[in-house]
Amino acid sequence: MKNIFYVLTFGVMMVAASSCTEKIEPKPFTYSQLLTGTEKKTWTLSSATIVDEGDKFDIPGRELLSACQLDDQFIFYANEERKLEYSNGSTKCRTTEPDLLFTDSWELTQANATLVMAIPRIFGGFLVPFTVKTLSENTLVLEVFFDDIDASYRFTFTSSSK
Repeated sequence: MKNIFYVLTFGVMMVAASSCTEKIEPKPFTYSQLLTGTEKKTWTLSSATIVDEGDKFDIPGRELLSACQLDDQFIFYANEERKLEYSNGSTKCRTTEPDLLFTDSWELTQANATLVMAIPRIFGGFLVPFTVKTLSENTLVLEVFFDDIDASYRFTFTSSSK
């Protein structure tokens, strides 16, 4: 008699559990989505810090770049190609400058927190392996160290897009 009760209870529980119509499929949030959003995300360089032999020198963006460069945008795409665009903002340095200044790709390695990308106005078109110091919804801090001059450069980017 007890066995029949347990079998019936189990059967009722199975029917109740299978009657739910909503199937929940979790979508894991990846670290790179902080950089790219779900499709693309735009970042602007807001400041830089030079650490020279232990001494810090903070440089606001307006002292590092000219006024026409301050609104330039880094657009990271969440596609397979990991496309990176560097585009003019609303203010161009020359009227003949194109809207899109540079196109390349980016590479983010979580194991050693490295982001490989170019900062055209500072390092030309060369890809640089930056150490990711901070990556949050709206703040990105990258650092590159140069052994030969015992100094590092830390760049802070901000994003208003999600």
